[in-house]
Amino acid sequence: MRVWTTVAEWSAHRQALPGSIGFVPTMGALHCGHASLVERCRAENQVAVASIFVNPTQFNDPADLKRYPRTLERDLALLESLGTDEVLAPPASEVYPLGSRFRIEEEPLTRRMEGLWRPGFFQGVMLVVLKLLNLVRAGRAYFGEKDYQQLQVVRGLAREFFAGTEIVACPTVREPSGLAASSRNALLSAGGREKAAALFHVLRGATGTETARALLEEQGFSVEYVEEHWGRRFAAVRLEGVRLIDNVPLP
Repeated sequence: MRVWTTVAEWSAHRQALPGSIGFVPTMGALHCGHASLVERCRAENQVAVASIFVNPTQFNDPADLKRYPRTLERDLALLESLGTDEVLAPPASEVYPLGSRFRIEEEPLTRRMEGLWRPGFFQGVMLVVLKLLNLVRAGRAYFGEKDYQQLQVVRGLAREFFAGTEIVACPTVREPSGLAASSRNALLSAGGREKAAALFHVLRGATGTETARALLEEQGFSVEYVEEHWGRRFAAVRLEGVRLIDNVPLP
């Protein structure tokens, strides 16, 4: 497995890569959900590429950016064990050589749920994803359905800007309790992690969005939103100061 930290060196190497290329973009702090994406990428492509980059432009809260888990050595070991061929792990100065001068806007998808509660989030996501798709030039890129709104935005982005990359949706991976795998789960206490599993069960079992909100608040969650779109029910909550999102298909 080769690790690349500069755009120039990666770009020179990329020209010589043969065969079909699959890509899994990540922000590190890898877990079983990421592993499932890499495993599918590995199975469906001749070359498996992953990136580890904590993207500063998608954080509207500097404290949240600072708090985000960074476990590079552990992440690299996991990627190597999964058979990853190439890893991009550049610093922000390589990804944003001119700083944050350029922006991408979209509507209406980015004007609700995550876009409403995290101003600037999707602008940062779209910008870094477009950059990474341009750098990797993969035939397929793999995204999890846990971030379903993001998945829809990225699909539109790839199509609108002629990225030439198929965006492949992968099912949400869950812990035995039902809690969706997330890098932020590591910030919860053991008791909080157990309690957080209620988010999935309430979303799946409640009769409507207002009922789901009331049940979550009763169980100690601070609820930002519960909404239904694309035949799915979505929620964002806070528990122990940690922000969690999830979604489930409607019955």
